[in-house]
Amino acid sequence: MKRKNIKAPVKHEKETSSKRKIVVTIILLGVAFSGAFIVYFIMQIALNTKTPMVVVVSGSMEPNLHRGDLLFLRGKDADNIKNGTIEGKEGDIIVFNARGLWVNAPSDPIVHRVIDKMYDNEWLFLTKGDANPSEDAAWVPETRILGVVVGKIPYIGWVKIVLTDSGLLIPLLVIVSVLLVISLVWDIAKKEDDEEEKNSEKKIYDEANIKREIDIDFTKDN
Repeated sequence: MKRKNIKAPVKHEKETSSKRKIVVTIILLGVAFSGAFIVYFIMQIALNTKTPMVVVVSGSMEPNLHRGDLLFLRGKDADNIKNGTIEGKEGDIIVFNARGLWVNAPSDPIVHRVIDKMYDNEWLFLTKGDANPSEDAAWVPETRILGVVVGKIPYIGWVKIVLTDSGLLIPLLVIVSVLLVISLVWDIAKKEDDEEEKNSEKKIYDEANIKREIDIDFTKDN
């Protein structure tokens, strides 16, 4: 009676494949999460500022800038920042950190126009919102300036404003991240289950064929 050699399934290959999928998933997640930071980092270098984008959160610069506008900033040497006047409104629009400059200064960066400048060991700028009745309460040192406005996308920043004001920004990011991880893990697990089911069906089919061949060989030998 002839017997055919039956090759046992290689469990090690299946484990290696699963580990490879997990590694690929981790890499994809890393790329997804780091992609935004990489783009932001490139913008920092290209625009020469640590803060290349801000969202307008007040109406103090209307009608030129509206609440919710996404602004693009470029770093500019203080001596090259254009001066202007209240009437002409020809000065550069700058974004600066006002925390501590005057009483009740907002914590968010301020987007206002330069209406005067002077040099006193460093450049100082007097600013005013186009829609405000008076200038800001203090001169802005050049070290407080984040950048000069060079472009905008209207109203797209409302998404950030709504999520921040409602306190949903961080929870939403966490929920989306968890759902993304669950989705990827589920896809991998489902594919492995499908593969195991196919392998199981194939194994049953192969064993049936082998048994039939053995029976045929046994009949021939007798």
